[in-house]
Amino acid sequence: MRDAPPDDRNLTQERRGRRVAFAAATVCFAMLGLSFAAVPLYRMFCAATGYGGTPRTGVLASPAGVGTRVMAVRFDANVAPGLPWSFEPETPQITLRPGKTATVFFRAQNRSNAPLKAQAAFNVGPDSAGAYFNKISCFCFSEMTLEPHESAELPVVFFLDPALEADPTLAGVETVVLSYTFFAVTSKDATRGETKKLGAAAGAGAKAL
Repeated sequence: MRDAPPDDRNLTQERRGRRVAFAAATVCFAMLGLSFAAVPLYRMFCAATGYGGTPRTGVLASPAGVGTRVMAVRFDANVAPGLPWSFEPETPQITLRPGKTATVFFRAQNRSNAPLKAQAAFNVGPDSAGAYFNKISCFCFSEMTLEPHESAELPVVFFLDPALEADPTLAGVETVVLSYTFFAVTSKDATRGETKKLGAAAGAGAKAL
């Protein structure tokens, strides 16, 4: 059998090289996509399970039953360095029974002379309470822009799952802390962010429904 002409061999090698390069590029793009998806997927996992003190989200309503314990929920508000905002709860603490829905308000204000964009992260303490802290509505993980010296009221609607009363790790816990921290969002971060949402609600203070 005669060998293929040199031109044919070169063409075959060139095609093979192109296939290898295409496969390598596909793998690289797939890995890059997974790296960008890792953070939102982790947030979704934490929000669904309460892992690491993350409150569960996406719950539409509180359960039908109401617990017997009276628990305090304390609100902690923080601003990361480099963000000239003020941020505080309008009521520092409320008491309620697990299963009862509560609505509380935070107030944020841009104290600078320029519009600024920020985003809030949150956590619950102790960590074991995160699986029982259910937020029906909140401003967390939504990019927010405040104009110079503008302020906004930010509502949070939540309830404690009565199932926490059967958890032995929470038997001696009387106070749960919901903590928020606002971080500045840079122009680079904004290209990956969600559509901004300014929290607004009528009235002020905190109330248990």
